[in-house]
Amino acid sequence: MLAASRRGFRITPGKAAQPLCRAACTLESAVMKPLDRIDRQILQILQRDGRITNQALSEQVSLSPRACLDRLRSLEKSGHVTGYMALLDPRKLGNLLTIVVEVSLRDQSQSSHARFEQHMLGCDEVIECFMVSGSCDYVLRLACRSLDHYRELTNAWIADSELGVERIASKPELQTVKPFRGYPLG
Repeated sequence: MLAASRRGFRITPGKAAQPLCRAACTLESAVMKPLDRIDRQILQILQRDGRITNQALSEQVSLSPRACLDRLRSLEKSGHVTGYMALLDPRKLGNLLTIVVEVSLRDQSQSSHARFEQHMLGCDEVIECFMVSGSCDYVLRLACRSLDHYRELTNAWIADSELGVERIASKPELQTVKPFRGYPLG
């Protein structure tokens, strides 16, 4: 059986044309679609209130509930909305110490970065982890029970030669002036 390709479709004699990559083609077309004013409004409202009902959301963006739900599902399917969660007040959770940490690795190989990132993904105390450029390789936010807990955690990272941590610089958060509450969608 011969197969030819035309415009991203596999043409096989005697069979219906099939996309060469169904998932990728669907994802690519969904990501390529620019957000219009109503999509941006929906996203802004959801960033403020992820528990809003579809009825209330539809009223705020002046759409029928069905049209609003279709748009929301489309935004979820395209990956613009990746999930919903509750925002907690860390002051009400007890004596959590939040620390911003800069980490530099000894080795800049891809495998070294992959090992470090995998370890951070499995560490509950790491509440955010960003690969950055500049004077360090990663910036983390940690939530620890105490300074002793923080010191034990980071000393273990430095002692683990497989992890490849060369240097850790820490900055304890004294006060959260502006917590993250969503991206600007202007």
